[in-house]
Amino acid sequence: MHPNEELITKFYTAFQSKDGNTMASSYHPEAEFSDPVFQNLKGKEVGAMWLMLVERGQNLSIRFSNVKADETNGSADWEADYSFSKTGRMVYNKIHAEFTFQDGKIKTHKDRFSLWKWAGMAMGPVGSLLGWLPTIQNKIRKEAMTGLAMYMKRKKIS
Repeated sequence: MHPNEELITKFYTAFQSKDGNTMASSYHPEAEFSDPVFQNLKGKEVGAMWLMLVERGQNLSIRFSNVKADETNGSADWEADYSFSKTGRMVYNKIHAEFTFQDGKIKTHKDRFSLWKWAGMAMGPVGSLLGWLPTIQNKIRKEAMTGLAMYMKRKKIS
């Protein structure tokens, strides 16, 4: 197994165990992360997001597969089941992740999934009907980023 495949496997195994510290330590200090909710995170924001998500993740269950990597690029597929903390509704999210590496760490990480489908599960009928609208998606993003900023302030992550 390539060392970067081992790194991705270690990352998702830590996610399964809700070990946010190991997840955060998998990233390069200048890491960048983006997904449909958390867009353009940089540096310490990346690790803080995972710390926050595993801390808040009620009945979180993670599965991963198709881990592939070479010296510069990697990918994996992963699935998450959890209760969305704001509504208590169950979410099943299927994600494709793409990575780049530098100095034995994850340098960039991009997750892809349908925000509209996610909104329908997390927010119910309103999310299903309106989750495709840019105004609704931007509200979801703004709330997530506000939550991350508050978490980082409370945990003194800067």
